[in-house]
Order: sequence, then C-alpha cells, then structure tokens
Amino acid sequence: MVRSSLIAACLLIATITGTQSQSQRSATEVDLQLVLAVDISYSMDPEEQRLQREGYMEAIVSPEVIEAIGRGLLGRIAVSYLEWAGSTDQQVVVGWRMIDGKAAAEAFAAELRAKPYRRAFRTSVSGALDASTALIETSGLTSQRRVIDVSGDGANNNGRPVEPARDDALSKRITINGLPIMLKRPDNRTMDIANLDQYYEDCVVGGPGSFVIPIKSLDEFVPATRRKLIMEIAGLDPVRLPDDQGSIVPVDRVKTDCLIGERLWRDRWDRN
Repeated sequence: MVRSSLIAACLLIATITGTQSQSQRSATEVDLQLVLAVDISYSMDPEEQRLQREGYMEAIVSPEVIEAIGRGLLGRIAVSYLEWAGSTDQQVVVGWRMIDGKAAAEAFAAELRAKPYRRAFRTSVSGALDASTALIETSGLTSQRRVIDVSGDGANNNGRPVEPARDDALSKRITINGLPIMLKRPDNRTMDIANLDQYYEDCVVGGPGSFVIPIKSLDEFVPATRRKLIMEIAGLDPVRLPDDQGSIVPVDRVKTDCLIGERLWRDRWDRN
C-alpha cells in the first residue's frame, strides 16, 4: 500500500513537472524572432530618421501585418528594435517584445514612439549584424525562424568587414534581409555609393528566403517597410512573388566590392 502511494506520488510530481516544463517552453516559443536593426549614423538626416522609425511604427500595427502574425503556427512573434552607427555604438531601444495581436503591436509602437531620437558617427553594418546576432542568441526564446532586418543608407566603413559578420550570422541559422535607403545622389564627400541595393545583395543579406527592398523616395518608407515585415513574418520567398520589388541578383552581374565603404573612408582621409 505504501509502495503504491509512493509510486502515485512520483507519477503526480512527474506530471506536474512535465506540465510546468511544457508551459515554460510554450511561453518562450514564437514563430519568428525579428531584430529591426536601424541606421542612425549622421548620414541619415533628421527627416530620414523620422520617416524610418515611423515606417516601422505604422507597419507593425497595420492590419496586413497583424493578419500575417495571426496566421503563424503559434500566432505570435518576438521583435526587438536596435539602433546602430559605428562599431561600438549599438543600442537596444526596445527589447524583446511578444506581439500576438493588435494590442501588443500598438504597445510596441507606443513604446518606440516615446523614445528620443539620436544620431552618431560612422557606419558599421558589421557591428549592427554582430549586435543583432548576439541579441538573438541570448534572447532565451525559441523559434523556427530567426531574422535580422537591417536598414541603412551607406556601406560599412568602420569595424570589421561586413562579409565575415554576415557569414557568422548565417552559420547560426539567422536570415538577414535588407532595406537600403537610397534617397541621396552618390557623393564621395559623404561616402554615399551608387547601387547601394546591389551592395546589400552581395555583401549584407543572406539565408533562406533573404531579400532586399530598396527605398528610393520618401513616400516608399511605410509601404516598403510594411511589405518587408509581411514577407518576413509570413516567411514568403521573394522569388515566388511576381509583383515583388525586392531585388534578385542577376547571375551575370559583377559582384560589388564589399570593402568599398572602407576604401572610400581611407581615400577621404588620405586626401586631407
């Protein structure tokens, strides 16, 4: 009788422990972990900064994005908003937030709206990728897909080269998508480059279903950002979208010099 009671007690404890463990796992499981890595270098003027942030705030609460989140297996994603400039300047503006519907999305947007704007020196895309990768690796969350969504208006000119940073992220099963901002005419004084979208294609993005959607006019910020979020949340392959504006690299195009930003920076200071 004692032995039967002991066995029953052990089974009860095992059941409770298993239920708690499953509940804990459920609380940390999401369909997607998404880092929004946003350029705040001085090459981004205040109007571009404002539009960039508002693009994300408006996109995350849009009905299309909310619907895409709801169609996931779990119906929830985790999002973090990180701002970056030079190699030692990456700041998490809004940490990991679970978004499972309109209310949570609006709370995320409101939190982001309340944060002050700032600008900083240099452009380290590699630093942004390294910081975003670390953010995902230490999130304590589990998901089938892990994505870094990096936006910026220039090539890497500070920190380590961008290709090794990209490759490190890809080796950890993280996909990188790009939103190159191409509003200014290329100018060696500000180290803006022509065909920034091609630079992103060749040097920055990678992983299953990765894509680039360039912004070439002010009124494209919100629709481009919304489109990108929908594609990331739904896990859509850009190749399968006949009306997709994301770029696909032609096989006969010469690969972009992934050190072009570093070379422009060196040439600028060699002349001075």
